[in-house]
Amino acid sequence: MFLSQAERTTGMHVVGVADLDLERVRAQLARIGWPAERYGAVSFAEAFRNGMTVLTENADALIQADGIEVVVEATGNPPAGIRHALACFKAGRHVVMVNVEADALAGPLLARKAAEAGVVHSMAYGDQPALIYEMVDWARTCGLEVVAAGKDTKHMAHYHQSTPETVWEYYGIDVERAVLGGMNAQMFNSFIDGTKSGIEMAAVANATGLNVPHKGLSFAPASVYELAGLLKPGADGGTLEGRGGYVEVVSCFGANGQEVANHLRQGVYVTFAGADEYVRRCFAEYHLSTDESGEYAALWRPSHLIGLELGVSVATAALRGESTGHAEDWAGDVVATAKRDLRAGEMLDGEGGYCVWGKLMPAADSLAFGGLPIGLAHGVRLRNTIPFGKPVTWDDVEIDSENQAIAFRREMERAFA
Repeated sequence: MFLSQAERTTGMHVVGVADLDLERVRAQLARIGWPAERYGAVSFAEAFRNGMTVLTENADALIQADGIEVVVEATGNPPAGIRHALACFKAGRHVVMVNVEADALAGPLLARKAAEAGVVHSMAYGDQPALIYEMVDWARTCGLEVVAAGKDTKHMAHYHQSTPETVWEYYGIDVERAVLGGMNAQMFNSFIDGTKSGIEMAAVANATGLNVPHKGLSFAPASVYELAGLLKPGADGGTLEGRGGYVEVVSCFGANGQEVANHLRQGVYVTFAGADEYVRRCFAEYHLSTDESGEYAALWRPSHLIGLELGVSVATAALRGESTGHAEDWAGDVVATAKRDLRAGEMLDGEGGYCVWGKLMPAADSLAFGGLPIGLAHGVRLRNTIPFGKPVTWDDVEIDSENQAIAFRREMERAFA
């Protein structure tokens, strides 16, 4: 999606693409209409000289190529994201992270390392976290009190136990169509089982300073016209734990399994409070969607375009030296939680798999009991039995303390404790 628009963006030059499957890259470039001669460069020097693109299996070579300004990290793999980001910082490259998994795992320390290196570490515009960040920033710049911010998704309570075998039924996609389309069942399942929502809201909380609900995300069903009445303090009839200032995710499906009318699936929202009677009157005069009191209002964006919008982050980093959102502190964490009774000796299969889903919680809570982050719950063996619904801890698994991603995460825990 990004590459389709990069070619249409004045002044943007994709110098290289690094991927372990170059045949797939060529097929994707052909699919979006890139002429083969455009990506036939044999060296980075030739690519710069002739406005061409190098295809390589060597990410380090791409990161270190002279003249590169911004690297888009789009692997979706947390350890790879950390490794690539650190290499970019060392080489003086800005990084746009289309890898919210890495940001949820260790974004606060990555942002700190980027600042020390004098480069930008940025959320990806077009992904929902950056768009939520933008709405929160807008509200605060207008002097409005942010009460809640987040997104909508398709979710029901039993989806937390979804596996790659049940995902297509819950998604409403024909299995044969999914296979023919080459859809990754485990990746799609991370959206259905609630993990991806937790990861994205952790990134938003870390970037905005909004609170994380102690009970986890509610996934309450809501239409856009119910946001202001639902996502306000409990003392005023809403669902939020305290005065407000929380991340939260709503669902486009009700408890009866029926789709909610006027839902916000694929969209993002912010709710905010009017400070006095004058502001509340302005809400009414300009026809904002409010709760019954008129004190709380909501704005939303109904969709996000992912890679089609990513160039905004690239340009913002290169031309302004600014991010489109980055972690400022460590507020939220996403902890591996048992989908079923797990036996000692089992190997965890990570995000979207058969064993665990990622539950959002305050970082302080995760630190207190030593929660294992979902981003590191792949390919590790359990030392202990874990009952259904219980979080997995560091002490419950066999870990390699020399592993770069594990060591980096542990460093972040010490730095932000």
